[in-house]
Amino acid sequence: MASDHDWDRATVERIATSLKATPGALMPILRQVQDELGWVPPDSIALIAGILNLSRAEVHGVASFYHDFRHHPPGRCVIQVCRAESCQAMGADGLADHIRQRLGIDFGETTRDRSFTLEPVYCLGNCACSPAVVVAGELAGRVTPDRFNRLIAKFDGSRR
Repeated sequence: MASDHDWDRATVERIATSLKATPGALMPILRQVQDELGWVPPDSIALIAGILNLSRAEVHGVASFYHDFRHHPPGRCVIQVCRAESCQAMGADGLADHIRQRLGIDFGETTRDRSFTLEPVYCLGNCACSPAVVVAGELAGRVTPDRFNRLIAKFDGSRR
């Protein structure tokens, strides 16, 4: 299992250096780090701060304020479940209960085998097809418990 010390320093340095002249560079840097690594390693905060000539507190404050930034490595398959009103009205709460029970984790957690990470999101822009989820980057609408099971089957056939 990856620890908070297992991250690619060269990637973070490349990203921060290439974007440091961008107006408001911190957010694009944090976003690209997460896009490439899957998370923003806590130990990368000091490196980013040094490249941008900011304090560690400033970088940490931004990285910890926005809930989209992960501070631990995600599972191989990230599952996002819409928690907005439209999806709730169409059964997302029951779907979320099914997903948590099926995976044995709650929102913000990763399975022990690192197969899945479960994240809440507050609108996927797919309201006409509620309830919506994203499984490994693929948006799915009108998701039922059975359809969810089929969506994740290719990532872990051993879960029932």
